[in-house]
Amino acid sequence: MVNILMNGCNGKMGQVITELVSQDDSVCISAGVDVYDGIENSYPVFPSIDEVNVGFDVIIDFSTAAVVGKVIDYCEKHRKPVVICTTGLSDDILGRIEELSKTCAVLRSANMSIGVNVLMKLLKQAVVRLAPEGFDIEIVEKHHNQKLDAPSGTALSLADAMNEEMNGAYEYVYDRSGVRKKRDKKEMGISAVRGGNIVGEHDVIFAGTDEVITISHTAYSKKIFAKGAIAGARYLCGKAPGMYDMSDVME
Repeated sequence: MVNILMNGCNGKMGQVITELVSQDDSVCISAGVDVYDGIENSYPVFPSIDEVNVGFDVIIDFSTAAVVGKVIDYCEKHRKPVVICTTGLSDDILGRIEELSKTCAVLRSANMSIGVNVLMKLLKQAVVRLAPEGFDIEIVEKHHNQKLDAPSGTALSLADAMNEEMNGAYEYVYDRSGVRKKRDKKEMGISAVRGGNIVGEHDVIFAGTDEVITISHTAYSKKIFAKGAIAGARYLCGKAPGMYDMSDVME
C-alpha cells in the first residue's frame, strides 16, 4: 500500500482525492496539511508540512502557488517523492522544481487527466500534418470564475506540445485588441474564458481553407484530476530521482 501525505487536504481537490482514496485499497492518506481546519478527516491534519510527524511514502500537492516553495524545501530536506499538481507557478518555482528532480522523484503535469494527456499525443500527430498545409491554430480554454491563472496551465501545455513538434516555430498570442493587422501564419492564439462553474474545457482549432478541425476535451468533474494524481502517486513511489509526467504513468 502506498501511504500519501496530502498537501492542501481541505481544499476542493484535496477533498475529492480523500474521497477516492477511501475507496481504493492500494493507497492510503497517512496525514494531511492545510491551514484551514474546519473539515474533519479520517487522518491527522497539520497546519504546516514542517510539523508532520507521521510516516508516509509520497506527497501529493494540490495547494496554492504560494505554498509550493515550502513543499520543495521539505522534499529537499527529507528526500521525499512528490506529485505537484498545483498550477500558476512562477518561473523561479519551476526552476526550483527542476533542481529538486536531481535528488528526488518529481511528477509534474499541468493537467493530471489521462484524457488530456492522450489529447496532447493526438495534437502532436495533427500539427505535423496540418501546419504545413497552412492550417491556423487557436486554443480556447474555459474555466470557472474562481480560477486565478489565465491562460490555464493545460492550454499552455497543449501549445507547448505542438510547438515542440514544430521546432518552436510558433509565437503565442494572447490578445489582439491592441494590434490592427492580419494574423501571422506563425501565430498560435490562446484565449481564456472565465465564468460560472465550468470545470474545464479545451478546444484546439485547426482552421484551414474551407475546412476546420476542432479537437476538444471537456472535464465534467474534478474527479478526473484526482484519479490522475493518485495514479501518479502510485507510479512515483520507489522511483529514482528525476522529472516525470503523466505520459510516464500512462506507458
